[in-house]
Formats: sequence, structure tokens, C-alpha cells
Amino acid sequence: MKPGWIVPAFLAALLAAAVLGVAAQYGAGVPPLLLVGSRWLALAALVGYAWFRASLTTWILVSMVIGAEIGHDWPAAAINLRILSLIFLRMIKTIIAPLLFGTLVVGIAGHSNLRQVGRMGIKALVYFEVVTTVALFIGLAAINISRAGVGITLPPAPRTEQLAAAKKSASDVILHVFPENIAKSVVEGEVLQVVVFSILFGIALAMLPEAKRSPMLHFAESLSETMFKFTNLVMLFAPIGVGAAIAYTVGHMGLGILVNLFKLLATLYVALIFFLACVLLPVALIARVPIRAFARALAEPVSIAFATTSSEAALPRAMEAMEAIGVRARSSPS
Repeated sequence: MKPGWIVPAFLAALLAAAVLGVAAQYGAGVPPLLLVGSRWLALAALVGYAWFRASLTTWILVSMVIGAEIGHDWPAAAINLRILSLIFLRMIKTIIAPLLFGTLVVGIAGHSNLRQVGRMGIKALVYFEVVTTVALFIGLAAINISRAGVGITLPPAPRTEQLAAAKKSASDVILHVFPENIAKSVVEGEVLQVVVFSILFGIALAMLPEAKRSPMLHFAESLSETMFKFTNLVMLFAPIGVGAAIAYTVGHMGLGILVNLFKLLATLYVALIFFLACVLLPVALIARVPIRAFARALAEPVSIAFATTSSEAALPRAMEAMEAIGVRARSSPS
């Protein structure tokens, strides 16, 4: 439990930093060292709040603020912190393939009725296609209304990174879904190919007699549980990785880019709120999903995805959170 003074202390430090910042903007002659000190005093109080809060989501949000401050105060040092964010992303990517394989194989082969699994898969695919199409139209309408991003010029990429884009036909896209070598798919991070292989593997395993199916099924279940524990270990590094990613972004492009992209970010959030309220909320109510528990479970994966701009970074934690609220990918083998 956090002491009662921690929140007032943070608010007082934040107010002092804000007053000094406004005074400096209007030419009050505030020493730069005092400005920096006031901001870091507010951050110290924020760290104290996170310490007593003892929540990974809180630590991630606090690390984002600290990373932005480091990028603003020491941009040269902040750029060198990128290696920490890259380490975090690499560790996350090592989780995805074995976690998907384990959970999908257990979910399919551990089910007593393959026809029921097939019907469930078809319903999930139809739901995904319909909801994704609606989301695309909402996003298209939002960006055309706000015209966010117009006038922003990004720095040109180095010549060595400019590769000729090969145009793919429909047959190439379909062919790319199916793996020719599962080890190659894992190494190259082709998640869709890993999913296709895992589904086919799970179906094949479900067709075996119980004596031959049980050892592999227990292995897949043990693998998925192990990867969830592996995820917990990697998530301990999440605040450092996320803070380093924000520090690198601000140090490399400055706080000004955040101001210029605020309209784009606001457009995104307005579109997301509309999508959540008008599409996902009615679907969740129809499916009787516990809204509050679902929102709490998503808070941490969403913060990770936002800070790292990577859905892959949030996938393992999201899968673990869904299992924690009762979305199971397993059942007892028959």
C-alpha cells in the first residue's frame, strides 16, 4: 500500500515544474539547471508512486515519461539507448513462434470434436474479416476527414535502405501463407506461416490414437506454459526497453515531432474510440464478455504495443492475459 503523501508530493512537484516552465517561456530568467531539476523532482515523485503501486503497467507508463525526459535533456545519450529497446524486442520475438505452436496445437488436438473446432474456426474467421473491414472503413474515413499528417516531412532514408519493391500477384500472396520450411519461417518471423503449420500439425495430431497423441499433446501444453513463464521473465525488462525506445525517438527526432504528430495521434484515438464504442462493445455485450476484466487484462499489452509500435511485442502478454480471464486454448483430451 502506498503512503498517503506520495500523490500530493507528485502533484506538488509537477505543479512546481509546470510553473517554472511557464515562467521560463515568458522570459522570467529561470536558471536552466532549476528547470531540469524541477522536472526530475517530479519524475522522482512519479517513480515513488510507481514503486508503491507495484504494477507493471504503471512502471511502463512511468518509463515512457522518463524516456521522453532523457531524450529531451540528453539526446546524444538517448540515441545510444536504442540497443536496450532492440534487446527487448528481440527477446519478445523469440517467444512468439513456440507460444503460438504450443497454444494452437493444444487448442486443436486437445479438443474432443474436430468438427466443433472447425465450426469455431469458421466463425472466428468470418468475425475477423467483417470486423476488420469495418475498422478499415472507419480508419479511412477518419484520416480523410482530419487530413492528419499533411505537411509533415520525414527525413529521407539512406540510399542503402532503398530497395526496389517487387510487385506480388494474388497467387504470390496466397503462396506466401504456406511454409516451405518451418525452421525458416521461425527464423524469418513469418507468423502467419507458423500459424498455418501449427493448425495443420494440431489437426494431424488430433487424428492419431490416444496412446500416440498424448505424449505430443502433453509436450505442447508444457511448451505453452513454459513460454508464458518465459514471457513473465522478459516482461520484467519491459519498462527499461520501453523507456529506451521513447528516449531514442525523442532524442533522434526531438519533442517537436511529437507536437507535429499530435493531430495524427488524436485522429487515431478518435477512430479507436468510435470503433470500440460502436463495434467492439456491442459484440462484447452480445458475447457476454466481462467488460471490466477484459479492459484490465488489455491495459498492459496495449501500453507495450503503444510504446514499442509493435504488435509482436504485445502478443505474448496479450495471450497470457486472455488465459488469465478464462479464454482457454486447451481442453482435456478424450
